[in-house]
Amino acid sequence: MNNEYTRAPGIAGVDEAGRGPLAGPVFAAAVILDPSRPIAGLADSKVLSESKRDSLYILIKERCLSWAIAQASVEEIDQLNILQATMLAMQRAVNSLSIQPDEVLVDGNRLPVLTMPAQAIVKGDSKVQAISAASILAKVERDKLMVEYNNSYPDFSFEQHKGYGTKQHLAEIERFGVLEIHRKTFNPVKAMLMKL
Repeated sequence: MNNEYTRAPGIAGVDEAGRGPLAGPVFAAAVILDPSRPIAGLADSKVLSESKRDSLYILIKERCLSWAIAQASVEEIDQLNILQATMLAMQRAVNSLSIQPDEVLVDGNRLPVLTMPAQAIVKGDSKVQAISAASILAKVERDKLMVEYNNSYPDFSFEQHKGYGTKQHLAEIERFGVLEIHRKTFNPVKAMLMKL
């Protein structure tokens, strides 16, 4: 992993979780790592096991200089579109940091509107430790919400599919209908609503 970015204090890494699912908000996290308290094992959250993500989630919060997690709601996703809602969640995460970063490094090829210098880094979650840390916080926090949805919507297996458009999830929508937490502008939810 490229460490040139991680030595400079005041660098915030930013990443999102939940752009693709059919249900629930999109999450974003911002993290400023502490160069004097390195965290071993940081990587793109998608390549880590759930237990590894959970243990790193705790370490990141304990050892970093500042962290923040934000979201954009299903209503905002449907109103703005998923890209703009993701940018909004990222902007909220950065603005919620207790320390204002000197620079922000964002995973991907688009930047939210920010007041400080920023650069987008494609595959940043596997190249920059602060972005890896942000990807882990965003993913774990979103997964926690999905598990909580199980209590509210017991007919749906949110703890398993996490809102993604799996066969199981699509079958549940067909059988039990569209919920208020479903993204109405996403196909196949949109197509199902048009059939009603």
